[in-house]
Amino acid sequence: MSYSTQFSVVVAGGGTAGHIEPALAVAEALRDNHNARVSALGTARGLETSLVPARGFDLRLIEPVPVPRKPSVDLLKLPARVLRSVNQSRAVLREVGADALIGFGGYVSAPAYLAARQLGLLFFVHEANARAGMANKLGVRLGGVGLNAVAGSGMKGEVVGIPIRAELTGGSNKAAARRAHEQWKLEDGRPIILVTGGSQGARSINTALEPVLPELLASGFQVLHAVGKKNPLPNPQPGYVPVPFIEDMQAAYSAADLIVCRSGAMTVAEVTAAGLPAIYVPLPHGNGEQALNAGAVIDAGAARMIRDDDLRPEILGGMIHEILNDPAVAGSMSAAATASGAGNAAGVIAERIVNAIAKN
Repeated sequence: MSYSTQFSVVVAGGGTAGHIEPALAVAEALRDNHNARVSALGTARGLETSLVPARGFDLRLIEPVPVPRKPSVDLLKLPARVLRSVNQSRAVLREVGADALIGFGGYVSAPAYLAARQLGLLFFVHEANARAGMANKLGVRLGGVGLNAVAGSGMKGEVVGIPIRAELTGGSNKAAARRAHEQWKLEDGRPIILVTGGSQGARSINTALEPVLPELLASGFQVLHAVGKKNPLPNPQPGYVPVPFIEDMQAAYSAADLIVCRSGAMTVAEVTAAGLPAIYVPLPHGNGEQALNAGAVIDAGAARMIRDDDLRPEILGGMIHEILNDPAVAGSMSAAATASGAGNAAGVIAERIVNAIAKN
């Protein structure tokens, strides 16, 4: 449905791209499909300071509220910090005349949920990971409408998938693939392996790739490698294109024949929606959610997994050859990813919010 009078929604998702990108995907669906006025809530320490304005949304900043894991002076300061951030969030919700809030977890969301509860405001809680975080569990307990990416996260709510940018859905895009070849000087007719570790966690993937790279290039593959902004940039060579970071992921996904990457929830959703065969190397930190994030697509046959502890050059190289040297294997993996139906969650969530505002 469309909404006849413009309404205001605040999206709260800051810190890492895993929180920000789904927030922005929903923000775009609300703006583009329903004429909503959307504001984003974030902190000065997260990637949202660059990502949100670049996508054309108003960014309002509050102070972050990290929860110390051990007894400390910071733990004693926590109640005052929470109160300050809640007050700041409440002020933003009032300033923009919010009709609803949706949070995506992390430092920003908990104060936003508390502020929405205090104001009696309609609010939603989206959990992208296979295991729900503390902030989102709190949000649902406070009365937020739970929305899960997958079943069994430990948070009550409907399963709707992960919202991703509309331009990343629908499989390979020929125009985007051409753009990739032009900007990274990739060769036509030579299979492309996309390797990336994201904003963190690239180091062990980089270490495993380096010894096997000469053999991969000699076998006729080419490699587009996002090494991570904080890591040394290797020297380029014929067939090997190292870059610190990839902004144009649509182009990279569309050109690639295989991706080697971490399995953050957002990454898995984007790669699957692009129909791209994947080798996932879950980040061995947190509560094990990265391995769980990739479980369903691996079970469906769309991806393979290598544990970080098992990530050795010969294992990585062998798995790459196993997939790309057999067109039937690569084709079946791509077909399994495409059959998953990933990619429509942003529109579904936007529709839920619009309908709820209309009834409220």
